[in-house]
Amino acid sequence: MSLVTKCIGLAKRMKHRYEARLKARTPVYLSPVRRIERVSTPDRVVAMTFDDGPCRMPPSPAGDWGDKPLTLCLLETLERFGARGTFDIVGSTADNYPDQPGKHGSASWGGLRYDHYPDIHHDGEGGALAAPELVKRILEGGHEITNHTYAHVLFGPKALVYGRRRYLGKFEPVVEDLDTLHRLLEKDHGYTMKLGRPPHYVDRIEKGLSSYDAYAVLGYQYMAASFDGAGWLPLATYEAEVEATWKPLEAALSADPDSLRGQIIFQKDGFNMARRTPVADGLARQLELLSAQGYQVVTVSELLARSPFADVGPGHPAFEAARDLAAAGLCPAFRDNTIRPDAPLTRGELAMMVFGWEAAPHRVRQVRQGRPPCSDVPAAHPYAGAIALAAEAGCIPAGQPLRPGEAADAAFVKDFLQTRYGRCPALPGSGPFTHGQFLPILAQAAL
Repeated sequence: MSLVTKCIGLAKRMKHRYEARLKARTPVYLSPVRRIERVSTPDRVVAMTFDDGPCRMPPSPAGDWGDKPLTLCLLETLERFGARGTFDIVGSTADNYPDQPGKHGSASWGGLRYDHYPDIHHDGEGGALAAPELVKRILEGGHEITNHTYAHVLFGPKALVYGRRRYLGKFEPVVEDLDTLHRLLEKDHGYTMKLGRPPHYVDRIEKGLSSYDAYAVLGYQYMAASFDGAGWLPLATYEAEVEATWKPLEAALSADPDSLRGQIIFQKDGFNMARRTPVADGLARQLELLSAQGYQVVTVSELLARSPFADVGPGHPAFEAARDLAAAGLCPAFRDNTIRPDAPLTRGELAMMVFGWEAAPHRVRQVRQGRPPCSDVPAAHPYAGAIALAAEAGCIPAGQPLRPGEAADAAFVKDFLQTRYGRCPALPGSGPFTHGQFLPILAQAAL
């Protein structure tokens, strides 16, 4: 293993530890857009995502694959096992110039200023624009396509790893880039995407706005992952890279055969930093291991259809209400895709549950204009747009302090639901109420 590879791996581990500590300290808010990493399910079912394709170039080394496109190799392998994949595609990186290659084996291997797929100066061999036949083949096989942006340009800065990279840095260009690929798939293939993943998981766009706001405007959910298929990291030999794609999976299943339930496995549909494609030869072994333990590999959307949330699965008292509310366009879940049924319901959360999706464009304007919805809710607060709409609808008094973090008592809930829906089901006491108690009540009122 090279020093560069060791450093990259170490940087990734440090980043994950830092993010875990930061996540533990950061408040979590209800959100129309949920970060989907894994779901709660009693079944042995898992999803696989394949980033950065479609790729018309053959695997490297080609081996028995010959000159067959990498994406087609992956599709045929999946289908041999009765599996369905989720292909997180780009549109085209052909306009990401002027640029020059970075150091072989480094994070900037494909370009100093931009990413290029499948490789720099080979942009015409990949992406939805240049390889429509592969997009068609993905869909004909019953697989899913998701939005990894049109040009794969960072939404915002990522100084530690991609300090020299260009980034969009403004909300409108981010939405325009996502929408360009969205419209391309609708126009040329009659396919509507519902999920997105930002390039290199860079979420921050500009002050107060992030990928979550962009996805809310487009009606997307944020597709993340919980298990690394390891096809991106270069090792000393190709054989070692292939082994790294399935060894951790084997270890996890050996320790606990149920450990992969509901997980999303991250894979590459392209070259790693050493311009090799271990996924081409490692995928079959991954699928063999999963099949031996009775796992079914489905698309992310099918996984979500079975069980949408990370902490509440089928059989939980709040599951059906939360699922039906989410399907109807309300916001029963937190940004980390949890329901948290034992958490107390606050006044601000009630406004967000009801008005969260509608409020997405309002929130963007509020952040830009610095206009708070009331005296105790800043303009950039995650619930500011929903609270403004709730006030406009008469569900809460306009121009008065809301006390958004205060528990919602029976009087507040009754007035809110009665004003919004013209009815309020019987409440279990005077409050406060937990989310688990309230979701069935909201479902009765709203659905």
